Amino acid sequence: MFRRSFLPLAAASLAAASARPKAALIITEYRKNSHADVIAGRLLGGYEYDGKRTEPRVHVVSMFTDQTPANDMSRAMAARHNVAIYPDVRGALTLGGGSLAVDGVVLIGEHGNYPENEMGQKLYPRHRLFREIVRVYEASGRAVPTFSDKHLSTDWDKAKWMYDASRRLGFPFLAGSSVPIAWRRPELELAPGTRVRNAVATAYGGKEAYGFHALESLQCMVERRRGDESGVQAVQCLDGAAVWNWADAHPWSLTLMDAANARSQTRKPGNVRDNVKDPSVFVVRYRDGLEAAVFLLNGHIEDFNFAASLEGRAEPVSTLMWLQPARYYAHFATLTHYIEELILQRKEPYPVERTLLTTGILAAAMDSAYQKGRALETPHLDVRYRAPVGSLYNRGPVPPLEADA
Repeated sequence: MFRRSFLPLAAASLAAASARPKAALIITEYRKNSHADVIAGRLLGGYEYDGKRTEPRVHVVSMFTDQTPANDMSRAMAARHNVAIYPDVRGALTLGGGSLAVDGVVLIGEHGNYPENEMGQKLYPRHRLFREIVRVYEASGRAVPTFSDKHLSTDWDKAKWMYDASRRLGFPFLAGSSVPIAWRRPELELAPGTRVRNAVATAYGGKEAYGFHALESLQCMVERRRGDESGVQAVQCLDGAAVWNWADAHPWSLTLMDAANARSQTRKPGNVRDNVKDPSVFVVRYRDGLEAAVFLLNGHIEDFNFAASLEGRAEPVSTLMWLQPARYYAHFATLTHYIEELILQRKEPYPVERTLLTTGILAAAMDSAYQKGRALETPHLDVRYRAPVGSLYNRGPVPPLEADA
């Protein structure tokens, strides 16, 4: 009797799985609290989104991991969810056959034991792994929706190659940070066509790894300004006392920094200049004349905040981009939702050009810092796009700490 009752359930489960698009996971390292854990784990096991339990809408069928540390989770998770592990990217995309056999690819090139260059950039193999994915597409004569976590590369030319490959082969491409689509406290979205005078993001963390998140939090707001996004003219990164010298010479930046920090839920008591022993600022001059700044304020705040001055408004607008600060890092559920949307709808839910541009800004900022604060002209950052009309950040219930995945 058990066998007779079990078989229809098993058949129904297999039918449901086969109806979902097949996805391959290409991962640098899969361990607890890694990006693979909080993204791939949700694609495999489901997650909470918009106040509801969401079962996986794609069927993960294969996985490749570039590194397997002692605390690796990939083998156990693959066994639990009946996912095949392959020794290379090609195998994961072809399921060991001769041509592409999946409907979407998720590249999570974050975390792992990789070297740094002289500018302090972690040399994750995102471009290498993406290039291997593209080779399978080219050999198969077709391509599928592809996601790449965080910034595209440490190198602008490699990042541009990735973007150009997606356009040449015609596959939907999504990339970037979880910060722009996280909760906002208070809720804030700039209307398309807003006249932005200046803007500031305040953040914390390492210059490259977290500076990228801060740049995306800035860009997702200012891309909605009048005239659409037309790219960046120059980038400068200053450190230490030079940060305050620049800010004092540009009073708008101090006003907006204070407005942004006022939204922080982690702000330390006392003066920001006393609290922050080693500040950094990315100064971004856009091609249409907008000037913006990203302050990294370790020792004063530990979150991501935004403020802008708008024409016709006396006071700045500002918000906190709220991330769940402990496991299960629920902001990654929003990112997972849009990864699934990418694969299901076969179109980009928001422009990958945002991440192409922030990748280029970050690369220029790291180069500027290496050149001791030299301002760098960036004619190559002629990146033009239109922001989505609708607001895509999470407006659902904010989870408590230690919420279920």
